[in-house]
Amino acid sequence: MIVGTPKEIKNHEYRVGLTPESTQELTARGHEVLVQTGAGLGIDATDDAYRAAGAEVVDTAAEIFERCDMVVKVKEPQADERKMLREGQILYTYLHLAPDPDQTRDLIASGAVCIAYETVTDEDGGLPLLKPMSQVAGRMSAQAGAGALEKARGGRGVLLGGVPGVAPGKVAIIGGGVVGFNAAQMAVGLGADVTILDRSPTVLERLGIYFEARAKTRFSNTANLAECVAEADLVIGAVLVPGAAAPKLVTRDMLKTMHRGAVVVDVAIDQGGCFETSHATTHDDPTYVEEGVVHYCVANMPGAVARTSTYALNNVTLPRALRIADLGWRGALAEDKHLANGLNVCHGKVTYKAVADALGHAYTPVADILRG
Repeated sequence: MIVGTPKEIKNHEYRVGLTPESTQELTARGHEVLVQTGAGLGIDATDDAYRAAGAEVVDTAAEIFERCDMVVKVKEPQADERKMLREGQILYTYLHLAPDPDQTRDLIASGAVCIAYETVTDEDGGLPLLKPMSQVAGRMSAQAGAGALEKARGGRGVLLGGVPGVAPGKVAIIGGGVVGFNAAQMAVGLGADVTILDRSPTVLERLGIYFEARAKTRFSNTANLAECVAEADLVIGAVLVPGAAAPKLVTRDMLKTMHRGAVVVDVAIDQGGCFETSHATTHDDPTYVEEGVVHYCVANMPGAVARTSTYALNNVTLPRALRIADLGWRGALAEDKHLANGLNVCHGKVTYKAVADALGHAYTPVADILRG
């Protein structure tokens, strides 16, 4: 199979779909790999490093899309990239379609086979291709929130860890999954007063055992959420409904109860965000103020730590990429039901129910596609 990775073109996106090491694994299995010139520079991987791994370096993304059977990316294809997709071509990347009707429409029209990292599952019910970026984003959310609290950046002027004689800042984390757990680790490490909210008693018990007295846990109902939001200097939104739009848990009215200059970091922004007042921002202009509260809603947070993120991502995406390349997409999905859960759009049909429901498209089960 001919596999290609173009240079990412989303704002301040420095990650790359394939590392030189991943490229070498593919070429060693007899597959041909094309890499756009400069695609790896954000992780300090030169064109020569890709050539040494057996890749052909090409000048343009157009050549990647024209020649390759499978395109491996990191972020969802931008409008110009979607125009280059063709019938039957495999697109293997993050998609986050539920809050993005334009992208979904274009992928349907392309006829491409679109496998989304974020909905691939594992035997434990987890999301293994989303997990490493959730770990990165969770850890970054505490850093980003701490920076945004500085007065020069529009915040309250609160140091999360406090100092002797001055209380630490209060952090509320909505969601105790991978993002929330990693955010809590960082916030606790900074010395903040941390509360984690979740609706699962099992998750709350696990968090309580892990953090002991270093962080508090609360059941996430409307009353508890409103109380924690009102008291917090920093609120981190870390909720996830796999493949679906994020629920708007923090309302504008709740936001109005927060301290002026408090900060919210919406890690769920890829799925539309969990704050009513959220809209996506970029690393160029990461924050805005709504109701006196600083919002940090960068949709590709891990892109800022591209080298760490790319290698963490390739660790989990490469084994599935090899399976697709070796067996073809039909063979790979038929053999692996968890990889099959990653198929979101195929030959003009929406094959992931949460996306179909969110955007009002007809839903076609993956099993029907494989039988066809």
